[in-house]
Amino acid sequence: MNIYIHVESSSRELDSKLLLGILAASKGHHVMVSNLSDFIRSMKLGLLEPGIFHTKSLTPADDKIFRHQKIIENNFQLTSLDEEGGLVDYDYKKFAVTRYSNRTIEQSSAVFGWGSQDVDTLKKIYPKHSSKIHKTGSPRADLWKSFFYSYWDIPKKLPQKPFILVSSNLGIFNNKKRISELIEWHKKAGYYQRDPKLMKKHLNWIVDEGKMMLHYIDAIKILAKNNNLFEIVLRPHPVEGSELWKVLLEDTRNVHVINDGPITPWVNSSFAVLHNGCTTSIEASISGKPVITYVPFEQLYNRGMANELGHLVKNENELLLKVNEIFQESRSIDFKNKEQDINLKLNEKVFIDDSELAAEKIINVWESLESKKLQKSNNIKKLKLFLYLMNLRDKIKKKILKLINKNFENNQKFPPLNKKEIHNSFNKLVNIFNIKEKIKYEILSDHTIMIFRKY
Repeated sequence: MNIYIHVESSSRELDSKLLLGILAASKGHHVMVSNLSDFIRSMKLGLLEPGIFHTKSLTPADDKIFRHQKIIENNFQLTSLDEEGGLVDYDYKKFAVTRYSNRTIEQSSAVFGWGSQDVDTLKKIYPKHSSKIHKTGSPRADLWKSFFYSYWDIPKKLPQKPFILVSSNLGIFNNKKRISELIEWHKKAGYYQRDPKLMKKHLNWIVDEGKMMLHYIDAIKILAKNNNLFEIVLRPHPVEGSELWKVLLEDTRNVHVINDGPITPWVNSSFAVLHNGCTTSIEASISGKPVITYVPFEQLYNRGMANELGHLVKNENELLLKVNEIFQESRSIDFKNKEQDINLKLNEKVFIDDSELAAEKIINVWESLESKKLQKSNNIKKLKLFLYLMNLRDKIKKKILKLINKNFENNQKFPPLNKKEIHNSFNKLVNIFNIKEKIKYEILSDHTIMIFRKY
C-alpha cells in the first residue's frame, strides 16, 4: 500500500514520521515522507499512485477543505493526527471546534488522537463520525520514551558545562512574522469566526508574552550571575525569531540561544527544563527530566495544564534556589532521571501504551483501510526527475527574489534534508527495532524521502 506522510515543521515532526515510515515499510508498505508542495505537485501531474495521505491537521479553512477534496477525487484516502495537539490547554473543546469540523472529519478516513481527552471530546462534538476517531497516541510521544534514548545524538552545539534548558513559548509576541500578518492569517483561515473570543485572546497574549520575556531575561541574567558551574541554553519556539533574544542576552555570559534541530536531544542532555506554558514541559515530564515552571506574575490567560507540571516557582529567589537544588542533585553519582508521577490530566492528554507504540497503532488502522486501489507501485525514477527539476526551479526563483528583496526569507519550517542526518536516523531506527527485512530509503528531493522494502 502507498502511504504519503506530510511534514510541515521538520524540527518538530520529521523524526516521528521517519519512525512511522520505517515501521510501515517493514510491513511491506511503500512510504513517501515529504512536504506538502512536493506531494501536491506530483499528484496533480499524475506521478503518484493512490494511497493514504496522512496530514498534520484538519483545520476547516476553505483552502484546506478544497485541497483535501482534490486529494480525495484523485482516489487517495485522508488521515490525520493534529500536531498541535492542544496539549497545554485544560480542556479540548475550543481546540476541537477551531481545528476540526464535520466537513473536514467527513473528508477523512481516520482521525488519530493524542489521548483520552481529545478523542472523547471529538467523539462528543462530532458523534456521527465517532467510528473514525481512534485513540492511538502520537509517534512524537513514542520518541520521548527511554526506549529511544539511544536514537538521539548529542547536540552539536552542546555547552562544555552542564546546562539548564529554557524553553520559550512566546510565539505571538516574538513571532517571525509581524503581528498584523498573524492576525490576517488567522482571520483568513476562519479561526476568529469559529471562536469569536480568539482575537481578544491573541491581543492579550501579546501583553502576557511581552511581560514574560522581560521576566525571562531578568531570570536568566540572575542565574548566570550567581552560578559559574552551569550554563543556560535558551530554545525559542519554532515560530519565534531568535534575533531579539540574542540582542537582549548578548552581554550575559554562559548563555546560548539555539534553535537548531529537534528539541528532544536538548531535553535529554540538560539537567532540568525551565518553562512557562510550553509543550516541552510535557515531553520532559514523560521522559523523567526535572521541570521548573516559572510563573512570576498573574497572566491574563493561564497557560493551562502545562503550568501545573514540575516545580512551581513564582519569583527570582525561588527560581535560583530551585535551580541550584536540582543542579546539585544532578551532580550526585547516584542521580538519574526518575520516572515521575505523571499528573492525571497529563495521562488524559497523552496516551502512553507500554505494550504498543502509537506508530504501530496508526499503522494498524491504515492497514484496515487497505484496498487494491492503494497498492499500485510508483515510478520512482520518473518522480525523482520531476522533483529534481521542480526543486531546481524553486531555488532559482528564490535567488531572484532575494536579489530583488534583500529581506526575503525562505520558509524555514522545513529546510533542505541533510543526507548524513537522514542516513544516521534511518540506520538507528532499523537497529533499535532489529528489523530483519531489507528496507531501503531514497532521497528524491530536498524535502522528500521514499522508504520501501527491498525484495
